[in-house]
Amino acid sequence: MKRLLIILALACIGLTGVFLALHSSSAPKTAAEKQLYTCGMHPQIIQDHPGNCPICEMKLQPVLKKAEQPSGPASDNATITIDPATIQTMGVTVGEVTEGPLKRSIRTVGVVDFNETALTDVTAKFKGWIEKLFVDASGRAVKKGEPLFETYSPDVYNAGLEFASLTRSGNTALAKTTLERLSLLGVAASELEKLKLEAQPSRTITMYSPADGVVVEKTAVEGMMFEPGMTLYRLADLSLVWLKAQIYEQDMAFVQLGQEAVASIDSLPGRKFVGRVTYVYPTLDPKTRTAQVRMEFHNPGLLLKPGMFAKVELEARISPSATLVPESAVLRSGDRATVFVALDGGRFDPREVVLGPRDSSARYQVLQGLSPGEKVVTSAQFMFDSESQLREAIQKMQGAHADSRPAELPAAPVAAQHAPPEPPKTFVCPMPEHASIEYDHGGKCPICSMTLIPGTATSQPAATPADHAQSNH
Repeated sequence: MKRLLIILALACIGLTGVFLALHSSSAPKTAAEKQLYTCGMHPQIIQDHPGNCPICEMKLQPVLKKAEQPSGPASDNATITIDPATIQTMGVTVGEVTEGPLKRSIRTVGVVDFNETALTDVTAKFKGWIEKLFVDASGRAVKKGEPLFETYSPDVYNAGLEFASLTRSGNTALAKTTLERLSLLGVAASELEKLKLEAQPSRTITMYSPADGVVVEKTAVEGMMFEPGMTLYRLADLSLVWLKAQIYEQDMAFVQLGQEAVASIDSLPGRKFVGRVTYVYPTLDPKTRTAQVRMEFHNPGLLLKPGMFAKVELEARISPSATLVPESAVLRSGDRATVFVALDGGRFDPREVVLGPRDSSARYQVLQGLSPGEKVVTSAQFMFDSESQLREAIQKMQGAHADSRPAELPAAPVAAQHAPPEPPKTFVCPMPEHASIEYDHGGKCPICSMTLIPGTATSQPAATPADHAQSNH
């Protein structure tokens, strides 16, 4: 009897252990223990089961479970911690947030042109014929007072004869008036002095260059007749040239009068020409959305030739002191800009910043979010960004599960918790026309062959196949 009791006790203990083991294995996992899966290319895709990404069809990868953190509200910018070996494998580089002047460079192209204020036209105020040319080709450099050509003019010659006759007759007043008339006609002072000394006019007179320059246009030819006002030569002083460049509309705010400009010519490698902005034209080209800017450059050796193309760089100082961050450290997403601040112990903090203008050395001005001296990640940021987005998505999903969890109900008796659900007593057809007919068993509707669904029991008795057949008839 004792042996039988011992065997029964051991059997009860074994059955109890098996029941507890089965009950514990069948308990559902909590949201924190559930294994999640995500896509490496689209971290916003998170599922609680393996499979393929619905966007790119890549195989979902399991999310590495993190060590449990103390309970409390999660911060918007969760710090990411990476071990040093992984940081080295990822090729992470770090730059420093600096403070200094913010400069903006504007690069454009322009064309060398004549200095319009140094152009001189050689004309005559009388009618005449060119009998001899001294400057007979364009491109020649001439000096002020250098002879250009000899001409015969009946008007000048007759005025010279009149002056000589008045001088011999002693009528100095009228002779002086005639001499002034010759001067107004453009006769050189040297020719007038010669006339007064010799008291006899010369058949031809010489025309001289009125300024220094290079002959850029020439219409004078030996033997030709010219009318008053006709341009015979055009001289240009090339010691100072203009350079006209096109500036885009968005860069016009950084162009100022007197601003230094540096020009370079492809045919003169290694040479830099320094000039100044002297005028900003008041109109804008509606097709190219550019405005024309004029710059002046000294031209030693006449190396800058009108018509040349030049590369121009203008530098504007926007701010004498600004907080600057490398452009490679900034991750842009729509209107948001994010950087990852490197902390001690392999920790990285994603931080949203407000940026200002970009300077010529690929740095942005930071208006808000960073301080000089902080370290920021300048490479492999997309990996940090994916990790940050993944954590944020997991936190939101877990928060959504917690918010949608129903309120706890009073505990039901143990027998009720483990009791099997009561099977439905009646079945009906899902078609509205046949929903009034109830059946006491599942299966197919004998009218339309649709699968019967559980229905709500009524006081009417359930239909039998015989009743149904009778109703059909």
